[in-house]
Amino acid sequence: MMKRTVSLFALFSMAAVAMAQTITVLYTTDVHGAIFQYDFAQNREVKNSMSQTYQYVKSVRDTTDNVILLDNGDYLQGTPATYFYNYVNTVSTHIVAAAYNFMKVDAVSVGNHDIEAGHDVYDNIRKQFNMPMLSANIVDKKTGEPYFTPYTVIDRGGKKIAVIGLTTPHIPHWLPEYLWEGMEFEDMVECAAKWIKIVKEKETPDVIIGMFHAGYDYTYGNQTADTYRNENASVLVAERVSGFDAILMGHDHKLYNAKVKNPEGKDVVVIDAGTASRNIGQLTITFDANGTPQVDSKVVSLTNTKASAEFDSQFSVQQKALVTYTQKVLGTVDVNINSADALFGNSAFVDIVHETMLKYSKADISLSAPLLLGVTIPKGDLKIGQMFNIYRYENMLNVMTLTGEEIKKYLEYSYNLWVSNPSETGHLLNVNNRGRLEKNYYNFDSAAGIIYTVNPFKPYGERVEISSMANGTPFDMTKIYKVAVNSYRYNGGGGHLEQGLGLTKDQIAERLVESVRRDLRGILIDDIQESGHIGRKPLNNWKFVPEKDLRDVISKDYDMISNSRQYK
Repeated sequence: MMKRTVSLFALFSMAAVAMAQTITVLYTTDVHGAIFQYDFAQNREVKNSMSQTYQYVKSVRDTTDNVILLDNGDYLQGTPATYFYNYVNTVSTHIVAAAYNFMKVDAVSVGNHDIEAGHDVYDNIRKQFNMPMLSANIVDKKTGEPYFTPYTVIDRGGKKIAVIGLTTPHIPHWLPEYLWEGMEFEDMVECAAKWIKIVKEKETPDVIIGMFHAGYDYTYGNQTADTYRNENASVLVAERVSGFDAILMGHDHKLYNAKVKNPEGKDVVVIDAGTASRNIGQLTITFDANGTPQVDSKVVSLTNTKASAEFDSQFSVQQKALVTYTQKVLGTVDVNINSADALFGNSAFVDIVHETMLKYSKADISLSAPLLLGVTIPKGDLKIGQMFNIYRYENMLNVMTLTGEEIKKYLEYSYNLWVSNPSETGHLLNVNNRGRLEKNYYNFDSAAGIIYTVNPFKPYGERVEISSMANGTPFDMTKIYKVAVNSYRYNGGGGHLEQGLGLTKDQIAERLVESVRRDLRGILIDDIQESGHIGRKPLNNWKFVPEKDLRDVISKDYDMISNSRQYK
């Protein structure tokens, strides 16, 4: 009797296995132009690229049925490759469209940096893609309907997999309106609740996946779970909106893989595959005999994955064109320039930007931060590719008015992000117990056009002392000055104007003198090409004091930053 029971159990188990069905979902996110296994800015080969990604995808497709491939946005910014096809070679098929079509991507979402490329770029690539661009919460103001495709349904093995796209609604906080003209951005939680109902009623899918270009930390930037249009609302959607089986995240570049409970107490997989083609996210969806899906997830490192010879051969012509473009010599560099210097005082690395901003804008004062650490610009020929190390993002140039008092308050806010009291922490820089910067260095604005000192031993509000304008004339706290800032800062990035100065969006808009519709990197390239060289001595218009008391702590922090893998 026991043997018969075991045999029947085995038969039932075999039948259940036979009836089970599996679908594999692979997804990339925040690729940021890492298409080729070549760093055109550093002029060297790298191990993270879409070539490695394709090799992994192909291996899964060769051994597994029912595979879906997705991308979660921010593919139109980040390297000379995307810049070249966004703004220089606008006639050929965009390299991102060509690569994704070749890889047979099933759908892509829309990231904030894709919108940053501007209407001409994303409206054009949308026509070139062989797959839909998804974002349900980017709404066309004229029609009230989604500007992009809100969702898609993919059939694999007779199962319907619905994918709903959402984009971080904070885009108006970072980008000038002309880049997203005609759009408005709905709250992710509200929009998800609306569209999951539509998808269920209209499509009756077997699985619903959210592909959200937004991170997991909804408290980022002092937000709360109830902040309307929260920047990183992916987990909030999982917790507050029933119906999703899995949510694919992006935007914050942080690896994540967990399960959270939805309002019905059911598990929802929430996963983030990081950035720059270094990893790939993978869902395994298994249907039991009743058609109920079970979702398992993992993030797969592509570090040891070999590049695809097929992919490299397919795009060898484009790679050669990019090498030719990025190796073009703009001029010469007079001295070695190290980006880490920008954390410890006036530096040539940031002054390159300051000088061009002041020259181009005719402003009295400029405010700018280092946009990349771990970079050295060596003495000698300066090539176009290196400009992507000097100025990392496609920010525009804005000129606004601030009073002398507001400029001081602005700098106090910036240096409060930047420095700590060495007598209390043993560091000049504001670092955590792992020796990493607590705040983002691209928010560490210094000023040019004025002479000033910063004393980190003093309390917030008393650290910055402005002695004069750079030309020696008095600096007046009551005077209104023209100030050059990048578009990220003007639109609220970093909080300098809103939290630091307490200005509202409307008040900031009233201060605008000029908004230049051209990226600062392009302006820098033209300026350097015209002058023929960069790397003159730093402006030496500001420094940390007292210098004697800070000498040892600066030396210690400099070594810490220089040796940190975080900034290489």
